[in-house]
Amino acid sequence: MDYIVLDLEMTGLSPKRDGILEVGALRVRDDKETESIEFFVDSGRMITPEITELTGITQEMAATGITPDEAIRQVAKFVGGDVWVGHNVIYDYSFLKQLAVNAGIPFEKTAMDTLRLARKLMREPEKKSLENLCAFLDIHREREHRALDDARATHQLFQWLYRTYGAECPEVFVPQPLLYHPKRQTPATKRQKRYLKELVEYHKIDFEPSVENLTRSEVSRLTDRIIAQYGRMPGLKDAH
Repeated sequence: MDYIVLDLEMTGLSPKRDGILEVGALRVRDDKETESIEFFVDSGRMITPEITELTGITQEMAATGITPDEAIRQVAKFVGGDVWVGHNVIYDYSFLKQLAVNAGIPFEKTAMDTLRLARKLMREPEKKSLENLCAFLDIHREREHRALDDARATHQLFQWLYRTYGAECPEVFVPQPLLYHPKRQTPATKRQKRYLKELVEYHKIDFEPSVENLTRSEVSRLTDRIIAQYGRMPGLKDAH
């Protein structure tokens, strides 16, 4: 069987408010991995301690990444017309689809979701998270909550599901179109970008926002977050 497996790490849960931190993907031909990609994405957002604790990805690591525009173009090229296998695949797709809409490139995909398959076919474990399924099936990950390691674990999970249930339930392994239709996000204004940079410099925050990668609403939310934590700059009006 031929397909790609792709996994993302994000700064949060919302494709409208949060960004992609890391991409990991592998190409499968005749059930074997033949090629892989892995890279960080500099989404311009502040990485919370909770995200760093979960993934091990720091602000400094994210700052070495490529831009969101470059990321979606690399992903679109790698995926091509292949079927996508993922765990809760619509979640990852929603983040990539938002970037694709912002960049003005097509990104319509079909997929097989190991979360949906596990829920339909397996009685145990009760919770079908990738973490629980890996523990149940003794699938080892060198690094948990890192994109390429999770993609490889998802590949092993899918192979087990197909070997175990493919002959008995072939209909559940038919790829389905992914449906998510976000609106294009407006780029940040020059005034917003300038104010955010000045705010970071004024408070001497150890964070250099990649403002060129941020939308208008993203800069506004980041500015609000900094003001709530550190305060305003005296004598200056907000730019959002």
